Amino acid sequence: MIVGALISVVTAPVGVSGAVFLLPVQLSLFGVPSPAVTPTNLLFNVVAGPGALWRYRRDGALRGPLARRLVLGTVPGVVIGAVIRVFALPSPTVFRLLIAALLVPLGLWLCARTLQRGFLRRDSRQAPAPAHTEPSGRAVSSLALAVGIIGGVYGIGGGSLLGPILVGRGMPVGRVAPAALASTFVTSLVGAATFALLGLVSPGDVAPDWGLGLACGLGGLVGGYLGARLQPRLPETALRLTLGTLAVALGTLYAVQTLR
Repeated sequence: MIVGALISVVTAPVGVSGAVFLLPVQLSLFGVPSPAVTPTNLLFNVVAGPGALWRYRRDGALRGPLARRLVLGTVPGVVIGAVIRVFALPSPTVFRLLIAALLVPLGLWLCARTLQRGFLRRDSRQAPAPAHTEPSGRAVSSLALAVGIIGGVYGIGGGSLLGPILVGRGMPVGRVAPAALASTFVTSLVGAATFALLGLVSPGDVAPDWGLGLACGLGGLVGGYLGARLQPRLPETALRLTLGTLAVALGTLYAVQTLR
């Protein structure tokens, strides 16, 4: 419960459920077997998600079509990703390499864009940074489907990857974070159910670790609420850099573990 609360209070302000950073704790500290770590992450999202979402809804941050588009795209994707995870990527080594390959470039890209925008604002001798055109609704839905597949493999529901991508495209964290968490929550419900069904017909540890997922999720329920409450008080640049730095740190950790 303590681990879940600490992770969520840091990640909820940037639209990340915390499951992405719970994963190394499962593998290294609690010894959860692969691929059971993936559905356990999804179970954590289901239990922890309502805390932050309730706070964001209370503040009116869930209004608008973005959350709906993300959910409609990631739900079918997470089912496809769950099947791939069970039948095609059962090896922990392949799993860690996939995490590193996804998160390190994504985090570096987001940090670089954030710092570049900050430098351009401070330097009056340069022209202001060009405004980024937001992606169309169709583009967002297509991106959500692709990320949903990756998220189903990874155990994060898809929203935790969509957050950094959309923020990197210039959308404000305050708008993206609630929509990404809503997408993560709904797709995690679908993904956890898919893994539970696959566990009935597949050999090995496919079903979630129910005790661990529920305990961490209860901590995340409280931590997510606190993190969502803190978000409006944090500057946009700090939120963007936090999101990028967390992604790079986790991806680097898995790359080092795999190369040992």
